[in-house]
Amino acid sequence: MGKLALIGAGFVADLYMRSFALYPKIEIVAVWDHNPERLHAFCAHWSLPVATSLADALAKLPTGGVVLNLTNPGSHYDVSHAALAAGHHVYSEKPLAMDMDHARALHAKAQASGLLLASAPCSMLGEAAQTLIHAIRTEVCGTPRLVYAELDDGFVPQAAYRDWISDSGALWPARDEFQVGCTLEHAGYYLTWLIGAFGPIAKVAAASASVIPGKEGDTHTPDVSIATLFFENGMVARLTCSIVAPHDHQIRVIGDAGVLHMKKAWDNAAPLKFHRRMSIRRRLVEHPIGRRIRLKAPTHPKVKRWGAAAMNFALGPVEMLGAIAENRPCRLSSDVALHLNEVTLAIQSAGDSAGVQEMTTRCERPEPMPWAR
Repeated sequence: MGKLALIGAGFVADLYMRSFALYPKIEIVAVWDHNPERLHAFCAHWSLPVATSLADALAKLPTGGVVLNLTNPGSHYDVSHAALAAGHHVYSEKPLAMDMDHARALHAKAQASGLLLASAPCSMLGEAAQTLIHAIRTEVCGTPRLVYAELDDGFVPQAAYRDWISDSGALWPARDEFQVGCTLEHAGYYLTWLIGAFGPIAKVAAASASVIPGKEGDTHTPDVSIATLFFENGMVARLTCSIVAPHDHQIRVIGDAGVLHMKKAWDNAAPLKFHRRMSIRRRLVEHPIGRRIRLKAPTHPKVKRWGAAAMNFALGPVEMLGAIAENRPCRLSSDVALHLNEVTLAIQSAGDSAGVQEMTTRCERPEPMPWAR
């Protein structure tokens, strides 16, 4: 299916390896991490070849291969730029870059070089998201009017996160997670679904705040954000992210005929239900027992639940490899990555100031997966 070089052997790399086990035709030709102890523990656990440096890893990958950038967010730009400069396509963990100047530079480099550039999350390519997008496209709930989406993860600073250890022994990167912030880390999960359903976002009205002091490595990065998203096609959505409020990953699409409701953003097999609207004794309600909405065709391999997620992290790299082999555009295009980066940064950086921010980037709505048409 294709060859990958994996850069970054931390906590999330193990989640990718669990997913790659479902795709035996993918070959990882080199792994590099700046931490030698972590690098060797990871490669020993998964029986993977060790590179001696970033340059060595890039050299071992045939020209036009895919570099999987799983480094900490502050290193995303440098690693992705080096990979593009070496003539490789890049699939990066989120965010694409920590500021828009760097994100635009990567986008321009990929465009000029004729290379693919994509960023996580890839859950928009998964069964749950594609089922929801198909239901919206076919107007199962009638004309959609409003979306409420929640990405609240509970009061994480009080969780036993020092006991969260990956398969090869990596600790959950608490300092990076708290410093980067839950919005940059998690907003993309529903933002990509919404872009897949409704297209590009024209304007963002948001607020964000740090409400829990003293988090590990804390630099007053927002731990809660609330955004109203205005799409080019007129759709409106509200998105919340926090590591404060009780765990809630539901998304609801409110339409003229009722509500599409899914409870789990991080489960590729999460059920989607349609609750039709009706009147009972002059009271307007949604039916309490929703009708399950399913796709007709087989979808994609599933991974078992690990921690809070049951996500196939390989869907993004596999889609990119497929696009290269078939000489077609990648669904998670560089335009999608750049637009996602701008919207996410707009939400994160909103602070307590009021106002609407106009987006300067845009992207085409990604094509549905073949089995979701």
